[in-house]
Amino acid sequence: MKILIRISVFLLLLHGIAAQAALTIEITQGVEGALPIAVVPFGWSGGAQALPENVAAIISADLRRSGRFEPLPDSDLVAHPTDAAQVLFSNWRMVNVDNLVIGKVIQTSEEQYTVEFQLFDILRGKQIATFSFPAERKDLRRVAHHIADLIYEELTGVRGAFNTRVAYITTSGPISNRSYTLVVADSDGYDPQTILSSKQPLMSPSWSPEGARIAYVSFEKKTAEIYLQEVVSGSRRKLASFKGINGAPRWSPDGLRLALTLSRDGNPEIYTMNVNSGALTRLTVNAAIDTEPTWSPDGRSIVFTSSRGGSPQLYRMSSAGGKATRLTFDGKYNADADFSPDGRKLAMVHGESGRYRIAVLDLESGALRVLTDGRQDESPSFSPNGSIIIYATGEGNREVLAAVSVDGRFRQRLSLQAGNVREPSWSPFDDR
Repeated sequence: MKILIRISVFLLLLHGIAAQAALTIEITQGVEGALPIAVVPFGWSGGAQALPENVAAIISADLRRSGRFEPLPDSDLVAHPTDAAQVLFSNWRMVNVDNLVIGKVIQTSEEQYTVEFQLFDILRGKQIATFSFPAERKDLRRVAHHIADLIYEELTGVRGAFNTRVAYITTSGPISNRSYTLVVADSDGYDPQTILSSKQPLMSPSWSPEGARIAYVSFEKKTAEIYLQEVVSGSRRKLASFKGINGAPRWSPDGLRLALTLSRDGNPEIYTMNVNSGALTRLTVNAAIDTEPTWSPDGRSIVFTSSRGGSPQLYRMSSAGGKATRLTFDGKYNADADFSPDGRKLAMVHGESGRYRIAVLDLESGALRVLTDGRQDESPSFSPNGSIIIYATGEGNREVLAAVSVDGRFRQRLSLQAGNVREPSWSPFDDR
């Protein structure tokens, strides 16, 4: 059983352990019927120097990798308007686009800019959105992601998740001299920031609900310990260093507690910990392996993986403890769950006939849908708007990340130029 193998690896690490951080995104399966949209290169008012960031290209790439839009190639643009007065709707109808995005970047001082954009409905011949944002030079990419979020929400009714981040673990070097790095990057793989580097394994990054802190497992002292780290300042503190397993930390929705797996009493069990006081509450009491807890969005329940039924399956219990109810029955292996933001679905690793793929369980109907076709897919994590699931997978002899839409129609691959990447965790919305 894979869960037992993973626990065994964990125990081996307890008794003596053994890249490039920027992600490259490749769309591997598009969506038929994606909405055609034109994003015109933004105008630039900043003297002789070049536009610091290609804002339009960032917006276009964001919309394309959502799977919901098909941006027109720059070579097919019929005009390059930068304000509403220059837009001729009849021209854009000729190239069969539904919507048009135009804008400009205005330099107001050496490091200060104003970014303006307008969104048009070509079929109805009207402007449907316009915004203006002040921005420092270093924030231009973030503003472009924010604009893509606004466009996505205006046209789909769902909040965009482009202005968010992903945490992941990279590994590089030979087994005898391997390096491990915890990295945080923009959702499109840009601006990777190293949170921690170690010669010993790092595991299980988990974002706090406000997106300012990450909990993770580190073996840097040759034993499993759980740390909490501030993303911006880098300050950190040790939360759990009990005898045996200290693993699988997950934040409660209110940011006050962690659910985690501890074997301090001899068997892997689910506990919650008060982040401020360190007080522990044991939730499970069972001879089986209980691990990989995850909170429901309302904080009232916890889903976890357990072998108590003879094979790894998902169970649900109150976050205060008590009786656990089995959720999964299809297949011999279902583990490593993640709740959708609305609490209606669970993403998980579903094992059958030696293959481990990402599946989604509808909690109301009980229907299980397999979304991926890999052999070793794991660590699913929902985007904060619930539209995409990012996960780790094998590609030949390499470990890469991949993403699939929640309906399975759109797929992309996220890989490093060198080294391996695994254990992704998608951040909450960035409301800065």
